[in-house]
Amino acid sequence: MSGATGGATAAAAAAAAAAARMREEEEKLTPYNADDLKGWEFKIVRANSRKFKHADAVRQLCEEEAQAGWEMVEKFDDSRIRFKRRVEERSQDPYRTIDPYRTLIGFSESHIVLIIVAVCLFLGLGLFLAFGLSR
Repeated sequence: MSGATGGATAAAAAAAAAAARMREEEEKLTPYNADDLKGWEFKIVRANSRKFKHADAVRQLCEEEAQAGWEMVEKFDDSRIRFKRRVEERSQDPYRTIDPYRTLIGFSESHIVLIIVAVCLFLGLGLFLAFGLSR
């Protein structure tokens, strides 16, 4: 295995472990009993940045989610917020202008990968041209 492949594999394993720790933390932070869950559904909205560090971003998200009946339960950190809504709200989902089950704000993971690859290619091309033309 080459160094680049090994590094990518290690990075992927570290990212998977971090995601597992976050899910475990979310489960432990808000334990529910059967009565708490009756008639409610929950979701966690995640940002791939620290977007929720800013009160305006939290307010905007809460306003958008309220259009689909979601209420903020808690802010875990600057990138995760938990919401709940009554299950009866599902009947209005076909008429909503937003996706009531969105859980990601910002770029998707595939977009981030494409951006990183594009930047690396751009930098590599720049280095190639710089060193190639200097000969």
